[in-house]
Amino acid sequence: MQLPYGTLFAVITLIVLAIWEVNRFFESFLSRINEFLNKAIHPLIILFGLSCFGVFGISNGILFLLSKFTHPDINWNQENLLLLLTFGFRVNLFLNSVNGIWFYMSRLRQTEIEAAQLKKENLEAQFEALRSQINPHFLFNCLNALSTLVYRDAEVSAKFIAQLSNVYRYLLYNQEKKLVTLHDEMAFLESYLFLLKIRFGENIEIRKEIAEKYEHYHVPPAALQMLIENAIKHNVVSSRNPLRIDILCINGFVEVTNNLQEKTIKEESTHIGLENIRKRYEFLTDKKITISRTETDFRVSIPLINLEQ
Repeated sequence: MQLPYGTLFAVITLIVLAIWEVNRFFESFLSRINEFLNKAIHPLIILFGLSCFGVFGISNGILFLLSKFTHPDINWNQENLLLLLTFGFRVNLFLNSVNGIWFYMSRLRQTEIEAAQLKKENLEAQFEALRSQINPHFLFNCLNALSTLVYRDAEVSAKFIAQLSNVYRYLLYNQEKKLVTLHDEMAFLESYLFLLKIRFGENIEIRKEIAEKYEHYHVPPAALQMLIENAIKHNVVSSRNPLRIDILCINGFVEVTNNLQEKTIKEESTHIGLENIRKRYEFLTDKKITISRTETDFRVSIPLINLEQ
């Protein structure tokens, strides 16, 4: 089959465009066909099979038009049809290969999106579980202290109840939040430390040095309270051995340090406190908490999170 170059280019372009459109047409019905076949055959195989029938029809149609209307000297015979089919099937194979690559890349992206979503949902679920672990014994200890105090001093008991109310108002208000400002956390600690002073009197000493410039930074809610409660849980608190706790801001971290005077008879530990804080930070930021221990002190440093960066 001899054609002028211009006509040959037009025929090649027509074949490519026709095969492209036929593939698009069959692809629009692909999901219905796949459902009809109960997804027994891979959709790309179905599409390729249908497109091969399309190529056969396109080749016959173009050869018929060339023989009847454009080039009457070109015969509609097996040799010419085979030539067009050979070219058409090669074009079709290329287009289906490109479509297959696009199909699997789309599936890969979708899988990655779904995996990221599942990971996020899993982390959210873990975070919710972690939040539910905050202060499991706090109310019990406070009620024990109040039951003793109410018979001794009604006025102090009223203040104790008011501060306890402030503490739980803060915990309830912030239970859905992942972060709070350091300013709000320290205001909450004031009420919490008042309760500790009622429980332990002069047996506990707490020093706070928080520069104003750090107050707009963020921490997980009740994280500092958990560190203080952890220090109380594992150390002796008595008039002979008062527990000293320092809360300081140093180089973008809040350091909570207590003098080390471990209890001889240790309470059964659930290992919730520090692990809870560590995992919450893993969820929130790449920054890590640091824990250090010497013969005299135990220190935990939690990073301040700047949401304005």
